[in-house]
Amino acid sequence: MSFLDTYNPEHLTLTVESPTFWRVTFNNPPINVIGLEMMRDLKELLTELESNDTVNVVLFDSADPEFFIAHYDVEVDNAAAEALPSPTGYTAWVDITVRMSKLNAVTIAAIKGITRGAGSELVLAMDMRFASLEKTRLGQVEIALSAVTGGGASGRLPSLVGRGRTMEILLGGDDFDGALAERYGYVNRALPEAEFDQFVTDFARRVAGWDHQAIVEVKDLINKYTRLPDEEFPLHSDAYWAAVSQPKVGERVERLLANGMQKREPLEFNLGRDIAALTQDG
Repeated sequence: MSFLDTYNPEHLTLTVESPTFWRVTFNNPPINVIGLEMMRDLKELLTELESNDTVNVVLFDSADPEFFIAHYDVEVDNAAAEALPSPTGYTAWVDITVRMSKLNAVTIAAIKGITRGAGSELVLAMDMRFASLEKTRLGQVEIALSAVTGGGASGRLPSLVGRGRTMEILLGGDDFDGALAERYGYVNRALPEAEFDQFVTDFARRVAGWDHQAIVEVKDLINKYTRLPDEEFPLHSDAYWAAVSQPKVGERVERLLANGMQKREPLEFNLGRDIAALTQDG
């Protein structure tokens, strides 16, 4: 039996638009957090794509019009997550982002809605990001937990937005709407909602029609000059887990959960704006 016959993901849907163009739709209510099952689903998908010489483009979108991927599930069973297969030998999340960044297939994020923390790290590991002008909000809020980004944002953002703007994104911990994300280079371009789906789908189909080997060679050359060595990224993860193991971080997470984090409530919609008031000590 083929992969398509046996793949049965829980928190995403795989749609084969054509042999060369696959669409992956995230669907983990209530707000699309990255939890254990989504990581398992992604790892199985990556394993197939790493050996697949037919798929040229994988387009990632969301079934939720307001949340692309909210962030990492702060209540995930970390022991279970780390027990998932890791071909790289890296921690669970770094294994996913490193492997995503190295696929032969072109990976495109069609971002409509909120995309923070690990959600932002996942789209940064993809080849291209397109954003809805009206609905997109991107951000890295780890600084509010006294932590660095664990999935590689600090290693990927500088080549996209520059050093100073990376500092602004990571140290500010605030949201960036579609227009500002485009101006900074956080995304390729931001499009009006009325044009978004058609543009991104048409672009993905166009790229999917090119010769597979040519795509692989183009990506290899671009990656040579823009990707950090794989071994850099476990350093980020180690620093993140060391930071969030502090008792004060657990207290902050509990405070956030008590105020509506991981629920479809105002805090998650306005996390970039409101997180400082709930986590800063002074």
